[in-house]
Amino acid sequence: MDTIDHFNLRSFDLNLLVAFDALMAEGSVTKAARRLKIQQPAMSHALSTLRVLFQDELFLRNGQTMQPTARARSLSGPIRQALKQAQTALTAADIFDPATEQRVVRIGMSAEVELLLLPDLTARLRRLAPGIKILARGCQPDEVDAMLDGGAIDLAVGCTYAQANRRICEMLFDAEVACCYNPQLLALDNPVPFDAYLAADHAVISQTESLHGCIKEALEFAGVELNIVTAAPDFMSVLVTARISPVIATVSARIAQRYGPLLGLVTSPVPLTLRFRPVAMVWPIHSDNDLAGRWLRQQIREVMSETLTVTPAMGLKIAS
Repeated sequence: MDTIDHFNLRSFDLNLLVAFDALMAEGSVTKAARRLKIQQPAMSHALSTLRVLFQDELFLRNGQTMQPTARARSLSGPIRQALKQAQTALTAADIFDPATEQRVVRIGMSAEVELLLLPDLTARLRRLAPGIKILARGCQPDEVDAMLDGGAIDLAVGCTYAQANRRICEMLFDAEVACCYNPQLLALDNPVPFDAYLAADHAVISQTESLHGCIKEALEFAGVELNIVTAAPDFMSVLVTARISPVIATVSARIAQRYGPLLGLVTSPVPLTLRFRPVAMVWPIHSDNDLAGRWLRQQIREVMSETLTVTPAMGLKIAS
């Protein structure tokens, strides 16, 4: 991309280019002043300044008109083109056509959202907006503000709240979990009884230094302890662990219902009430009116609403 010398342009009054173009069009200081709705002395001053800047007379009087010099003629085309482009940029309507839009959208996603949203959103964009590409970034709740402020992401979707006034936060769905296990390795009733759930070995999601990971606060709130033997940052790792080990994987209910059967796992409600934050979509307030952004957020809403509906018996409730 060509660079622009902003420092030098800052010291140049770009209104002089408008005055130059008016002089080229009218061939008269008086008429050019009338066109720009300024006084004639102001136009004469603009012409004097232009002559100093370009080291050329630019316009020479010939009878009742001002004839452009060779230097003025060489400048006329580029200046007129620059002004036309500026006018187009300033007056063009904000138009967005998903079929022709070309851009890369950076979305911060939690591990759950990545598996639920990214495949279906990609498939939808291939149909409706093939020029829009998604760059998914792993994003923890405490990283959202910094990543949005730094431009690393355009929006975030995950278990997070946005407290800052410069953010817009929209709740998408309640965070709910289920437990998955391999019935060939664990002889459990379904739904899994409370005592059997507490007695089992467990695999959970953790993207922190805690072995209890994402469910630590929820377990403390419920007043129970689990024997967690494996914690991993990725849902698929936890599910595959349950596939080949006699453990219960407690994961997102939507993840469990969508991917558990592919691994030969059965899904059961969690036999206790846990409380989590809902999954939210967060974006900067300054991008709220961007038509492409609005369209993409609507696609995300629709994709998330079309994911497998979780039955109330399997869910966690929103933390109050």
